[in-house]
Amino acid sequence: MQATAIIAIFAAIIALSLLVAPRRASVEGFFGGQSTTGDAPKLWTLVFSQVTTWIFARSLMNAAILGFYYGIAGTLAYAAYYGSFLTGGYIVNRMRAQGARSVQDWLTDRFGSTGTTAYNVVIALRLLSEVFANLLVVGLIFAAAFPEVSSASTTAILVVGVLALAYSAWGGLSAALRTDVVQMSLFLVVFGAAFVALILRPGFDLGAVLTAPGVSGPHNGWVLLVVAALQVFSYPVHDPVMMDRGFLADRDTTRKSFLHAFWISTLCIIAFGFFGIQAALEGAAYEGQLIGTWATMLPTWVFTLLLVSLLVSALSTLDSALSSASRLVVEELRVAPRTLLGGRIAMLVFALAGGALTLWGNQTLFDAVAVSGTASMFLTPVLVAGLLTNRVVPLWAYLVSFAAAITGAAAYMFRDSALVSDLLYDGHKYEQLLQICLIVLVVGFAAVLLGSRRVEARVGG
Repeated sequence: MQATAIIAIFAAIIALSLLVAPRRASVEGFFGGQSTTGDAPKLWTLVFSQVTTWIFARSLMNAAILGFYYGIAGTLAYAAYYGSFLTGGYIVNRMRAQGARSVQDWLTDRFGSTGTTAYNVVIALRLLSEVFANLLVVGLIFAAAFPEVSSASTTAILVVGVLALAYSAWGGLSAALRTDVVQMSLFLVVFGAAFVALILRPGFDLGAVLTAPGVSGPHNGWVLLVVAALQVFSYPVHDPVMMDRGFLADRDTTRKSFLHAFWISTLCIIAFGFFGIQAALEGAAYEGQLIGTWATMLPTWVFTLLLVSLLVSALSTLDSALSSASRLVVEELRVAPRTLLGGRIAMLVFALAGGALTLWGNQTLFDAVAVSGTASMFLTPVLVAGLLTNRVVPLWAYLVSFAAAITGAAAYMFRDSALVSDLLYDGHKYEQLLQICLIVLVVGFAAVLLGSRRVEARVGG
C-alpha cells in the first residue's frame, strides 16, 4: 500500500510537470528562460526555482544524516552552505555592475579562454555530480519502498531519468522554470505536512533537538561549520544552476530573489535536519541513508510524504541541471550548435553519463559536496581581488589558485590512499577537509596577492 501510494503521488507530480511544461519551445526560451511572449521570469518564479533546485534530494539527505551523527551542529553546518544565496547574490550583482552577462563573460574579460575553460571544467563536473547524486537518491528511495524487488533501484533510476529528460529536452530552461514553481509548491505542502507531524509526535522536544549532540558528538559538526564558512564565498559561483538564474531578470528582481531564496531554503534544510536529529534522539539504528531508519520510526503516511518530498526535489534538480548543462555546452563551450537539437543532445549526454555513474558505486553523499566545494575555492581569492578590491589578477596566479584547489579536491577524494594519508592530519575526514581548505586558500591568496595590481574602478553598464 505504501509503495503504491508513493508511485501514484509521484506519477501524478510527473504528469503535472509534463502538463505545465511549455507546448512550444523557442531557442531563446530554451537557453535563456524567456516566456513565449519574450518576458523574463518574475520574482517568485525565480525564488521558487532557486529554492527547489538548491534544496535538492541530496541536500535534504545530507542535512538529515549530518543531524543524525552530529546533532544540531551537523545540520547547522550544512545549512551554512545556503549562505551561498547571500554571497552568490552579491557576486552576481557586482559582476552585472561591471557589465558581465554571465560568470564566464566576467572571467573571459580578465583571463581569456584559458581561465574560462578551467572554470567550465569545474562546473561540468558539478552538473554531472548533480545528475548522478539525485538519481542515486531516487534509486535509494525505491529500493527502500520495494525491498523485495532486486531491480527496483535501477528501474526507478531509468524511468525517472527518462521522464525528467523528456520534459527538460522539450522546453529547456523555460520548462525548468515553469515546472520548478509547481514542484516547489507541491514540495512545501507535502514536506510541510510531514514536518508538522514530526513536531506533534509524542516525545518530540524542540529544546532537545536544538541542543542534540548526535550519535557521534558535535565536534566534527562544528569543524564542518568552519569548512562551510571557508567555502561559502566561492561555492555558489561554481553552481551553474544558481548562476544561470542570476542573469535572467533585472538586477533588482534578481537581488530580491536571492534574499528570499536564502531564508526559505535555510529553513527547509534545518527542518529536514530535524528528522535526522530526532532519529538519533530516539536511539534509532542508522540504516543506509536513513531511509530504512525512518521506515521504522515514522507513521506510514509521514514516511510516505517524506519520500515523496525527496522525489520531488530530485526531479526538480534533474531538470534544472540538464538545462544548465545544455547552456554550458552550447553557449559557453560552443561544441554544439545553438539550436534546440544541439541543446537536447547535450542534455542526453549528461543524463546518460550521470545515470552511468550510479552503477559505479559511491562514497557518502556529502563527499560530492566536499569535493566540488573544495574545487570551487580557486575562485575565492580571484573574486575577492577582482570584485571587492578592484585588482587585476594575472593569468598565472589564477591558474596557481586553480591547481591548488583541484589538487585539494583530489586529495580529499583519495584521502585514504597511502600517498595522501601520510600528508594529512591523522584525524576525522572533516578535520582533514578543513586542513585541505586552509592550504588551498593560503596558496591561492599568496599567488593572487603576489601577482595582482590595483586599477581604477570600472564603470559597468
